[in-house]
Amino acid sequence: MIMTKVKTIAIDQKGLTRRGALTAAAATIAAAKALLPSGAFAAGPGPEVSKARLGFIALTDSSPLIIAKERGLFTKYGMPDVEVLKQASWGAVRDNMVLGSAGGGIDGSHILTPMPYLFTTGQATGGKPLPMNILARLNLNGQAISVGNDLKVVKVGLNSDGAKAKFAQLKAAGDIAKVAMTFRGGTHDLWVRYWLAAGGINPETDVATIVIPPAQMVANLKAGTQDAFCVGEPWGGQTVNQKIGYTACLTSELWMNHPEKSLGMRADWVAKYPRAAEAITMAVMEAQMWCDKMANRPAMCSIVSGRQYINVPMGDILPRLQGTVDYGDGRTLKGSGHVMKFWADNASFPWKSHELWFLTEDVRWGVLPASTNKMALVNKVNRADIWRAAAKGLGVAAPASDNRGVERFFDGKVFDPSNPAAYLASQPIKKLV
Repeated sequence: MIMTKVKTIAIDQKGLTRRGALTAAAATIAAAKALLPSGAFAAGPGPEVSKARLGFIALTDSSPLIIAKERGLFTKYGMPDVEVLKQASWGAVRDNMVLGSAGGGIDGSHILTPMPYLFTTGQATGGKPLPMNILARLNLNGQAISVGNDLKVVKVGLNSDGAKAKFAQLKAAGDIAKVAMTFRGGTHDLWVRYWLAAGGINPETDVATIVIPPAQMVANLKAGTQDAFCVGEPWGGQTVNQKIGYTACLTSELWMNHPEKSLGMRADWVAKYPRAAEAITMAVMEAQMWCDKMANRPAMCSIVSGRQYINVPMGDILPRLQGTVDYGDGRTLKGSGHVMKFWADNASFPWKSHELWFLTEDVRWGVLPASTNKMALVNKVNRADIWRAAAKGLGVAAPASDNRGVERFFDGKVFDPSNPAAYLASQPIKKLV
């Protein structure tokens, strides 16, 4: 495998405007492409194909795919014809993944980490399994739970119990509180359920959980059709900027450095084109390294906030990427560790222990049956071996183990990957099937 070193282009980001950021980004992209006119795999066997169709949702954590495309990194690794295609919802991602590129759909996507498992089991694909692989994690942190301004009076924040009486009142009046997430059994569903249950609110009986596409969350809160929601940035920040609601908590306050999105591919595509899968992974990993540098984030934001991508003002996306958080209820953070990570702290590595946690939570809430052989499923879907091969090609270190170890949550709960049953038993509110 050929590894090519790229000269670092230094750009002064101080006082960068959107126009200035775009100019700086374009200069960096042009320089990178000029250094790599033929692709990094040109002297090796190269990928089996030059094309793949990858989906993304309008969320900040799709940035590695967008940047890999915009900075010519797919081309660098021998895949100049990769398409990065905007999807309307996670349901659309599912439907287009089922179609595959041969049917006019997609081969892979920026995706909620549990989704490839729910496709592989057939749970989210109408009972017809669609085997999937996870090649990399795209980010840690960077999601938020937002609530309506009416909950300020009861000081709903990281502790959700202030909402308990309010939600009980709504239920008694026949107007049950509506809590929105983006896909049943997905990350946002699990974060908001964890938050509610930790405050003694049963998400199965005390509220109604509803599915709303990420980009529609803010409008739905404004219209009064939901009382709270969990979604990735920039929609939490936009909610505050438009004074429609406020951030009750960041998901990294529930679990610091938690896993979030992944790079998921159809397993049949990976099996047919293993070198291409590795090339895509390398391109995305290099993009993650670039995105993770704070000096690059204004330029990154100028690209991904554009109309064809996330389509929001820079002010809705950049501050939280830089560790500045206005919760919208008087609380603020500056230089916060609660920031989206693309590469630091092994953000890109697809830890199997993390995926075991997601499956355990999906069992907790009845999305998957309690009889699920969770570890066997993880070993089928997770392709940490491809990530390790890509890391070797890039000349970067890989974790020694596929297990990050014991994880601790804000409410004192502990997840030990060697004993997920004990974690499940420790949760007083759950729905098992």
